[in-house]
Amino acid sequence: MTAPPDGPAPEAEPEPRPEAAREPAADNAEAFRRQCAAVEAARCLAAAGGPAEAVARHQARGKLTARRRIALLLDPATPFLEIGALAAHGVYDEPVPAAGIVTGVGSVGGRLAMIMANDATVKGGTYYPLTVKKQVRAQQVARENGLPSIYLVDSGGAFLPLQEEIFPDAHHFGAIFRNMAEMSALGLPQIAAVMGSCTAGGAYIPAMADETVIVRGTGTIFLGGPQLVQAATGVVVDAETLGGADLHTSRSAVADHLADDDIAALATVRAILARAPALPLPGPDLPPEPPLRPASEIADLIPQSPRQRLPAREILARLIDGGRLDEYRARYARTIICGTAAIEGYRVGVLMNDGVLYAESAQKAANFIELCCQRQVPLLFLHNISGFMVGEEYEAGGIARHGAKMVNAVATAAVPKFSLLVGGSYGAGNYAMCGRAFGPRLMAMWPNARTSVMGGEQAATVLGLVREEQLRKAGQSFDADARARFEAPIRATYATSSHPIHAAARLWVDAVIEPEDTRAFLALALAMAKGGPKGETRFGVFRM
Repeated sequence: MTAPPDGPAPEAEPEPRPEAAREPAADNAEAFRRQCAAVEAARCLAAAGGPAEAVARHQARGKLTARRRIALLLDPATPFLEIGALAAHGVYDEPVPAAGIVTGVGSVGGRLAMIMANDATVKGGTYYPLTVKKQVRAQQVARENGLPSIYLVDSGGAFLPLQEEIFPDAHHFGAIFRNMAEMSALGLPQIAAVMGSCTAGGAYIPAMADETVIVRGTGTIFLGGPQLVQAATGVVVDAETLGGADLHTSRSAVADHLADDDIAALATVRAILARAPALPLPGPDLPPEPPLRPASEIADLIPQSPRQRLPAREILARLIDGGRLDEYRARYARTIICGTAAIEGYRVGVLMNDGVLYAESAQKAANFIELCCQRQVPLLFLHNISGFMVGEEYEAGGIARHGAKMVNAVATAAVPKFSLLVGGSYGAGNYAMCGRAFGPRLMAMWPNARTSVMGGEQAATVLGLVREEQLRKAGQSFDADARARFEAPIRATYATSSHPIHAAARLWVDAVIEPEDTRAFLALALAMAKGGPKGETRFGVFRM
């Protein structure tokens, strides 16, 4: 693969970039609406929780649903930034909406907190592998942003058929309890409300919390439930006697506060959190301004075909305050845009792809990241990247070495980092633009975005060439029809596995958001980060 050099010399006038004809805006918008509709349908399934009969049984016991509990816990008329809403969508043999746990950041008593609420209408609130992964991710967000954690517990413990994917490894169930201990040691409050069953290893959540509330009549805590006790000892005992609220508030002291119902329990949690001084969101650095153009126009700009160019600067004009970007090296290495901007008044260093990454692009980005780290400016990566440039000329020019500088800078930058996939995000380009493995505080995708090791077309072509070579060595032919039959399922597989719903279901990203919601999402993320712990950047060795 070859391409023209990466932009003109610094003293040259910029030349227009060739691109295919753009589709009409109305056609773009309609295609984008269809993509949004698919995401919204998945969200609605997740928000509904378990089947109707499970919800009815839950409510008949006098219990509120997980989402209703969160709504009553939050300060009135304040937003809830949900993390992992699409987790487990389509992953298991049977539905596990939202992975059986609702997690997100909201304001409780004037202080932002991470809320984790088991959904007992989904398989009794048992923990699937993705339930564990989602809760550990929520705790990571809480730790990085210095937030207290609130656990609304209503769970039957581990989903036993998948126990080996839940129990023994470093990032399995035990990580939840270790995180609680470490965050408590950091001075981040850990508060639990037991509003239903709390069984086996899950019993350590209320036991390890700084303070625990339990609901009379519905809340139970025990390491071994009645069935296990009977199997192990032969003793028949009911759940309330074994681990009910009266026992744990009067004899065992596993719980500290008794509540008569869910509403009383939530009020107690709010009172516990209110003992510490309120920590409202830090104000913006600058007076907030609307973008130059409304974000509602972004749907018109997103091409239907990934072969069409996404207009990076037009996207930015609809995301950043006033459309103003204090651009770094604006005339050099133009396939990556770097500059300082503001979103709702919060300063941020922006890196956005406008083409493939060359050696010059990587060096420019690495230098810009250094400057942001020196000045304690958070970083926002807007992905639309097919990867680094390939070809004999570029390999000889050391593109791997230069690309490594950017990857090094992204990995070691200790300022808050955020990633948003607005188009494609493939291969090493994903890594260089702060993919999941590089520690973004929050990461989201637009409904049109795609991510995989490479595009489906490229994967099909590469594997087709490999197959052709294998057959040639065996003395067999590989005609056009055979190639088409071979490549079609590869394209189909990549189309599915690169989709935002697929990524969000596996927690490769925290959310799938629409362009019109992006500024609010990023503003809250930047405000959280501003009030959170600060790190000191120490870069690794940059190979020159």
